[in-house]
Amino acid sequence: MDTETLHPDTDPKQLAHALSGFNLIDGKLVRACSGRTFPVVNPATGLQIGTAASSDAKDIALAVEAAQRAQPAWAAIAARKRGMLVAECARLLNAHVEELGRLVALETGKALRTESRVEASVVADALQFYGGLGSELKGESVPFSPEMLTVTTREAIGVVGVIIPWNAPMMLMALKIAPAIVAGNCVVVKSAEEAPLAVLRVCQILNQLLPQGVLNIVSGFGPECGAPLVSHPGVGKITFTGSVETGRLIAKAAGDKLIPVTLELGGKSPMIVMDDADLDRAVAGAVAGMRFTRQGQSCTAASRIFVHERVHDEFVAKVRAKVDAMKMGDPLDEATDIGTLISREQRDKVLGYVEAGRVSAGASAIECSALPADDALRDGLFVRPVLFTGLGNDSRLAREEIFGPVTCFIKFSHYEEALAQANDSDFGLAATIWTRDLKTALDASRRLQAGFVQINQNIVVQPGLSYGGVKQSGLGREASLEAMLDHFTHKKTVIFNMQ
Repeated sequence: MDTETLHPDTDPKQLAHALSGFNLIDGKLVRACSGRTFPVVNPATGLQIGTAASSDAKDIALAVEAAQRAQPAWAAIAARKRGMLVAECARLLNAHVEELGRLVALETGKALRTESRVEASVVADALQFYGGLGSELKGESVPFSPEMLTVTTREAIGVVGVIIPWNAPMMLMALKIAPAIVAGNCVVVKSAEEAPLAVLRVCQILNQLLPQGVLNIVSGFGPECGAPLVSHPGVGKITFTGSVETGRLIAKAAGDKLIPVTLELGGKSPMIVMDDADLDRAVAGAVAGMRFTRQGQSCTAASRIFVHERVHDEFVAKVRAKVDAMKMGDPLDEATDIGTLISREQRDKVLGYVEAGRVSAGASAIECSALPADDALRDGLFVRPVLFTGLGNDSRLAREEIFGPVTCFIKFSHYEEALAQANDSDFGLAATIWTRDLKTALDASRRLQAGFVQINQNIVVQPGLSYGGVKQSGLGREASLEAMLDHFTHKKTVIFNMQ
């Protein structure tokens, strides 16, 4: 346990410098065994703000060994007491919300007011939620035979490997580490190379209360750092959020070890707007659902919006007006609505999709908002939101996950047509329908092929709401009690012969 009291530091550049080049293993900030680092860049300016430890299999081995040493004593603590300690961690984090929001805005380019500060507050909320569920780690009495007392118990898996993405790194880490730790596991986190600093700070703060080795975090690249974590014989479970391609590789490696995995992968989430919908509410829902404030970098982004032909043109015009009014700029400026994409590679990918859409027959591209005029941001990874009309559901832009501020409006005539097209996808993470008709809403909630369906709203994942996808959107569920019980414990059957 780190005995140093950490005070909030709301100067993100200073904090980035202080955290540069470190992993956190066995309760201590340490350099990578190789001594190597890689740069961390502010995507709004293109300037380096710090470095991250470039970890490899040696660092993974140290982190897993620390977790293995700590796990028996941690699992031996009463589950409710573990939960109380995690809830206390949440209260500790509440004092650092502003600090963490500013730091993640600096390294990811997400706007502070609309995205980063909100994410920072959800981290504490997730820990608080799971901290209160310690008492739910209970078994059952099974009426197998009158001559036998048969019960089940829940036991920790051991060491859990956590691999997180860059789009909402703190929140997605919290939704993985909180249930794992409360369930009695110890954790090794591999951060995203694009966003390693804010999550490192979260772990540093939590290590003020958690015993040494319970929560460890390393940074590095997939082949050198992520792959050794998955293949390490001491890791008994992997939970991953990221691309379908990487998810497949992790599933194969975990399959070789015959260990469980939770995979939250991509999405191409449909939104259906019926002609009886409250258009103003649906427009606000579309703007929020497309995650324009996050530059569309969300697995649940409503990137396919099916709109009834009677209201299509009016709906598109209203969405355009809303997005046009949003300000792109410095992510740390309170006036900014929309920040940047995460990397040049991501920007090039998004612009490639936009260009492919522009040259598609019958397509119309509507660019919204305006690039920032500030010279200090001229090298920033800003991309104007683009609304496409005239593309069919067979278009690449409607079938492939872009992970950028690009959405397709697809006109339909009949409900069954919209439902069939919404389900015609390799993905099945989230879906939304806007209608005043209860029968239609209930029918859609049953028939939409997605793990997270909303009617007349479009909120992001919240602690307490079971979250996960079907088809190529992943395996397992997160953010709920079942996530802790089903994915971070083993069930053991115990039989007492009473004769």
